[in-house]
Amino acid sequence: MRYYFVYMLLCADGRFYVGVTNNVEHRLAQHNAGQDTKAWTYARRPVELVYIQEFQWVQEAIAWEKQLKRWSALKKRALMNGDYDAV
Repeated sequence: MRYYFVYMLLCADGRFYVGVTNNVEHRLAQHNAGQDTKAWTYARRPVELVYIQEFQWVQEAIAWEKQLKRWSALKKRALMNGDYDAV
């Protein structure tokens, strides 16, 4: 069975990046290696994995990713810190 993950990165400039993948370790390595000079995270390296959520269905992962992308930085930081009351 394949699993999908929504992940959140804290970039060197203090901003957040949210993505979905089926291989978090590989994707994190790609972000930090800067393989794509046009990638949003390229100029914001290094990045640190600060949140991850596993999903069985890709559609659920994509829906959660879209929701997180709409959140404010304060709300993302609260999620990162496990402050669920603030979320």
